[in-house]
Amino acid sequence: MFCKNCGKEINEGTKFCPNCGQECSAMADVTKAANDMFNATEKQIASAVDEVRQSFNGENGNITPNGREKLKDDRGLASYIILSIITCGIYSYYFLYKLAHDVNIACENDKQTTPGLAAFIILSFVTCGIYACYWYYKLGNRLAANASYYGMNFQENGTTVLMWFIFGVLLCGIGPFIGMHILIKNSNKLCNAYNRKYGLN
Repeated sequence: MFCKNCGKEINEGTKFCPNCGQECSAMADVTKAANDMFNATEKQIASAVDEVRQSFNGENGNITPNGREKLKDDRGLASYIILSIITCGIYSYYFLYKLAHDVNIACENDKQTTPGLAAFIILSFVTCGIYACYWYYKLGNRLAANASYYGMNFQENGTTVLMWFIFGVLLCGIGPFIGMHILIKNSNKLCNAYNRKYGLN
């Protein structure tokens, strides 16, 4: 076994490195991973709250001098869940509105449009939630289809997302969260590629 800090060889079960004093137990690795995850989530929440604040104040600091909007490429599932719980679900609708907005910009070359929040709410209500599944399916397909434009290839498409949303509920209800994670991950990659393509990073 080697110390992860200084690289010195140490005996198995050693709690602290005799060379540099760094904690070497497995618990230290778990603690570090938990701290890293907490810090990443905290950063995502701060970014999401700042985005909401800018929207309500009528600010848009994302418009660059060349007239293109810098797209949000750091969305996260944890911040989506936490802020949706805190706001009794209101943030989830704002999240979907901004997600559709950014995807429409990043995928502008396909001449399609991802319907916005009003259509999502009304048609989901009228169809008892069936339209929501269709919306997620179409979004997943659109992300996968446009990945090649930016030199990428997404393994997951709308069918993958739909299967997680429908059948994943049988896995203790975590399926929709996995489906949402796929959409967030792929939209982040696409938005990041868009930002890089137009020098918006």
